[in-house]
Formats: sequence, structure tokens, C-alpha cells
Amino acid sequence: MHHPIEKHLRRTLAAGAALVSLALLAGCDGDSRDRADEALATKAAVPPAEKKPVVDGLPGMPPVLDPKDVYAADRPGRLSPVVKDFPSRVYVPNTNSNTVTVIDPSTYEVIETIPVGAQPQHVVPSWDMKTLWVNNDRGNSLTPIDPKTGEVGKAVDVHDPYNLYFTPNGTYAIVMASLDRELVFRDAHTMKRMKTVPVSCYGVNHADFSLDGRYFIVSCEFSGELLKVDTERMKVIGQQKLPFDGAMPQDVKISPDGKKFYVADMMADGVWVLDGDTFGEPRFLHTGKGCHGLYVSRDSREMYISNRGEGTISVFDFAEDRLTKKWNLPGGGSPDMGGVSADGKVLWLSGRYNSEVYAIDTRTGVQLARIKVGSGPHGLAVYPQPGRYSLGHTGIFR
Repeated sequence: MHHPIEKHLRRTLAAGAALVSLALLAGCDGDSRDRADEALATKAAVPPAEKKPVVDGLPGMPPVLDPKDVYAADRPGRLSPVVKDFPSRVYVPNTNSNTVTVIDPSTYEVIETIPVGAQPQHVVPSWDMKTLWVNNDRGNSLTPIDPKTGEVGKAVDVHDPYNLYFTPNGTYAIVMASLDRELVFRDAHTMKRMKTVPVSCYGVNHADFSLDGRYFIVSCEFSGELLKVDTERMKVIGQQKLPFDGAMPQDVKISPDGKKFYVADMMADGVWVLDGDTFGEPRFLHTGKGCHGLYVSRDSREMYISNRGEGTISVFDFAEDRLTKKWNLPGGGSPDMGGVSADGKVLWLSGRYNSEVYAIDTRTGVQLARIKVGSGPHGLAVYPQPGRYSLGHTGIFR
């Protein structure tokens, strides 16, 4: 029990402490107002606006680097960390020999011949660029090759893989099942079938994607038609017949600015030029007999067009919108599919009917080498190449 005087003292001390606290609070109050004013005047207090991508691309795909150049990631020697230590090689599928010839591009010598499945048509870099898939069309399988070690893996069962593409977000592989008349969407890694899209045209074989990756254009070789396919919905949303009797469309490639698609036609002997967005009637550009493969230069200024039926390569200038050069292979040949070297200085093409491969200087058009390979060489891959990811075929990189 406390004494009354002690109680009084305690109450007095408590009241004094309260007054001191109020005085301090009053001081703090004024100070906090000052700081609040400061805060209102400070720009850092406002969160920065979220930066919007320049192109509203397919969900999950890497952002478009330059809306004026879909090939901006493909500059000379710009190898991604994934592929920078891979040895430089040229992989040639020999359709009639059921082999892949491996060439050292620095010596132009054949260093290995790999047995694969029946009728290999194309060698295709995977979306993540870690695997090369050999498309054994009649063998109904894909043979994986490790481009780092050259080791061949166990073949994966895939029916009728005439050609192979990947959705820009890396989710699906798209098998061009030419004889089955199907586009087959498969898991990009396991190759498990996810969705089958039957098509009414005949001979689906080549394709390329729009700038935003939301659709792709497919050529149908045996019925002379083109398809427009919605990538996300995995659905054909457009179909047209080319305005040429007996048309046989082959390779497809988009212009650097993403506004046009070019479709090689081996029977019309030239290239169809198409607005992919409107999917309207294309105009025609004559190049040469048996027009076949389309390859963009590393500076995105030119496109090399192989004319298989006459042994020539036409050069198209994108800015001038016209053909500017034509190169003749000495003694002729049958230039078909291929690719450009990582430094952009050499164009490699298979000689489909001559069991050989051509290396051509992209500055002069001079033939640097002509190398004997197996029978029926077709969609060769020059690897590694610049870019962030692969869309398939013999190497379409973004």
C-alpha cells in the first residue's frame, strides 16, 4: 500500500511526462509535415511507368528487338552463350543415301558421314538451339545430333516429318507432315503429339512467322496453295490457291520489316510477294528456273534466291524492292536449300541432283568450293548461327 504523499508525487511526475510527450509530439508533427512536403516533391516516390514492348507478340515469345528488322538478332558472329562454343560445321542430309554428311567449313573437307533414318530431308536446329533434328521423312523419326559434341542420340518416333518448325514462344514443335496432310503440334522437347491439324491442301512443307509471331504462312507444294495459320489457336485461318497453273511453292521467308512474305515457286520460276496481314492476292517476281530456297543476308539488306533448274542464285535488294544480281555456278548445278555462315560471308547450298554442296562468296558470288556428298543432298544446316532462338527449317533465327 502506497503512502498518500508518494501517490501525489507519482501523479505529478506522470502529468509532467505527458506534457513533455505532447510538446515532443507537437514538434514532431511540424517536422513530419515538412518531410511530407518534401516527399510530395520527390520524383523518386513515384513508381516508374512500366515499359511496354514495341510489338505485342505471341504470349511467351521473347520481345521483338527491332520492329523494323525481324532479323536484328542475326548480325555477323553474334552467337548466343548457348552456341558460342559449338564447333562450326555444315550438316548435309542426303535423302537417297540415308546419311548426314558433316563438313568442316574452314577446310571444305568432309569429316564424317552419319547413318540416319530413311529419307532425311532437313537438319533443323531446335528452338533452344541445343539440338539438331534430322527429319527422316520416310523413316518416320527424328534423329538428334548434339552440335557441341557431334554425338548422335536415340531417334524419336515422329510420323512423316518432312520439315520441322517451332512456335516463337518455344512451346511447340510443328511437324510439316506432307504426305499425311497434317500440321502436327508437338511438345518442343519430348515431341509428344499435342494437337493435329488436318489440312485440305496437299504437300505442306515450308513456312515462316509474322513479326509478332501470332500467325505463320505455309506453302503447299503439290496443290499450289498457301495457308495462313493462327499460332496460338493452332488453326488454319486463311487459304488461297496461287494464280499460276501448276504452281509448286517451296521456301517461305518474311521481309525484315515484317510487311511482306516471299514464297519461292519452282514451277512459276520466281517468287510470290504477299501481304501476310491481309493475305490478299500476291504479285509475282521472276527470278530463274526452278526457284527454290530463300536466305536473308546477315545485314538484312539482301535475300539470296536459289534457282535449282538453272544453277544460278538471284540476289534481291529489300530496300530497292528489286533483283540486283545474278550469280552463275561454274558448270551449272542444282542449288537447293541451305544457309548463310555465321559471319555472313559464305552462302552454303545443297546440289540436290548432283550429289554435291556449293560454298559461294556472298560479296562476289564466286564459288569457293564444290564438295562431293551423298545422293540427294537437301536441307543442309550451317551451324552454329547468330540469334536468340530458332524457328526451325534449316535455320530461321530471331
